[in-house]
Amino acid sequence: MKIIGIIASPHKEGNTAWAVNKILEGAKGRGAETRSWSFSDLDISPCRGCLCCHDGSDRGCVIDDDMQELYDALDDADAIILGSPVYMGQMSAQAKIFTDRLFAKISPRFSPHYKEKVTKQKLVLVFTQGNPDPGMFREYFDYTKKMFRMLEFDVKDVVVIAGMREKPAHEHKDLLTAMNKVGSSLVSE
Repeated sequence: MKIIGIIASPHKEGNTAWAVNKILEGAKGRGAETRSWSFSDLDISPCRGCLCCHDGSDRGCVIDDDMQELYDALDDADAIILGSPVYMGQMSAQAKIFTDRLFAKISPRFSPHYKEKVTKQKLVLVFTQGNPDPGMFREYFDYTKKMFRMLEFDVKDVVVIAGMREKPAHEHKDLLTAMNKVGSSLVSE
């Protein structure tokens, strides 16, 4: 099983990166092949809305940037971990750019190849937030889960890690075990 992690944060070694990497470690411990990408190392532009990816030519997205590497990884992945800090009550700008750029590969309503897709990819959404109330942005998290389901992902979990202002993720004693468990459960399903 191949599982990839997308760290959609401007912080390469922040709370979101820690959580995504610990989930991947849990999956790797159960035999999965894992890899992660951090947006701080990538040059990915926003979608231009040009619709070239759906003109019938099969060329995909015409923007020549690091998203092309992620498209290849997405094609091979059985599961995806998308991690984002919560900024202004929603996913980061980096996560939004990634999500918008999925249009070129995944959008079922517009893709001429949609019927060729046999299995839904598993997806775990990971949100880290400074606010100590994990339910504070629940409506947004529910909306995001619904949106990814509409894009034909099999959303397995929405992990919300709250209270990151008080102490970083790696200092929460029970969090390491919880993140490893999320990763290992992806492999055992």
